[in-house]
Amino acid sequence: MSHVFPPSPTVSVPVQGIAERFPVHRIYCVGRNYEEHAKEMGFTGREPPFFFLKPADTIVVAPEGQTAHMPYPSQTSNLHHEIELVVAIGKGGSNITAANAASHIYGYAVGLDMTRRDLQNDMKKQGRPWCIGKGFDHSAPIGTITPAAAAGDIEAANIWLTVNGQERQRSQISQLIWNIGEIIEHLSAAWELQPGDLIYTGTPAGVAAVVQGDTLEGGVDGLAPLKLQIG
Repeated sequence: MSHVFPPSPTVSVPVQGIAERFPVHRIYCVGRNYEEHAKEMGFTGREPPFFFLKPADTIVVAPEGQTAHMPYPSQTSNLHHEIELVVAIGKGGSNITAANAASHIYGYAVGLDMTRRDLQNDMKKQGRPWCIGKGFDHSAPIGTITPAAAAGDIEAANIWLTVNGQERQRSQISQLIWNIGEIIEHLSAAWELQPGDLIYTGTPAGVAAVVQGDTLEGGVDGLAPLKLQIG
């Protein structure tokens, strides 16, 4: 097959312990999936889950042991960090039950859902889609993927983020409003999941602004950490 111009290379993420990389298909994100974060955003309770997408090429790879760089984005003065557990799908499917979800998971990673909060809030006020606040270039940093068999008890893991050495976010994956199996069940009812899909599962309370020169370090117990510099 020929093309009118060379196609873009496949976006991929390193995998711990092997040379082969994980090719990215789509990026799904779960909104307001920790109770305390939902409250800080003005919501409460176990609301039905909702999802938004980021383009695959918004990925910024932060390999284990290295500091990745994210340019401060245009059109914003209020760039927020959101630390998240990322689920990497290895086997696709539709209408996957929560009980069978684990068999579709390839592994896990630490991710950041970076957000142009001022643009997102402006779009919300106008009742318009807020892709401009979430799906911009470089908005999906991610660390090395750890295969599920090597990740330990992910549901019991701690999750945290520091900015310039000061803790900003800390919680436990057990505090997800909708757990990993339930997320996959709901998501696969709306889209047919494919190998290579990434699911950013939501962020705990403590989201706040970062500026040029800030260094972010995030982690989830049992997974390769993520380190990112803004600038």
